[in-house]
Amino acid sequence: MAYWLLKTEPEEFSWDDQVKRGAKGETWSGVRNFTARKNLKDMKKGDKFFFYHTGDEKQVVGIGEVIREQYADPTAAKGEPWVAVTTAAVEPLPKPVTLAAIKAEPKLKDMALVKYGRLSVQPVTAEQWKLVCKMSGLAAR
Repeated sequence: MAYWLLKTEPEEFSWDDQVKRGAKGETWSGVRNFTARKNLKDMKKGDKFFFYHTGDEKQVVGIGEVIREQYADPTAAKGEPWVAVTTAAVEPLPKPVTLAAIKAEPKLKDMALVKYGRLSVQPVTAEQWKLVCKMSGLAAR
């Protein structure tokens, strides 16, 4: 299993919106960056991801799971190469982990969130995953 971080504007699609979708999940669409698209293509069913609110919040707020692997993005124009995945909520974080807290943790200095702030779909290493979970108050996952 791999780990990821997916960023979204909470006004557009929030953690609460993801939770409301239930077991059927939601299409994670609208990604228009080639590196992010590659990451979407690399996602496998069962992979976990951090659900990250951008904008004023700038914090990891929940854990989700990929429930359907890549397919043609329904929001793309015909013939465009963009892909989507379907995601579902797993659990909220007991305590959100802010970008400031992540940047302040030396062990996370190489995290994509720190190095590539604008990338909307990012890989997360197993070590980074465990540390962010710990920072949130979750036991090791």
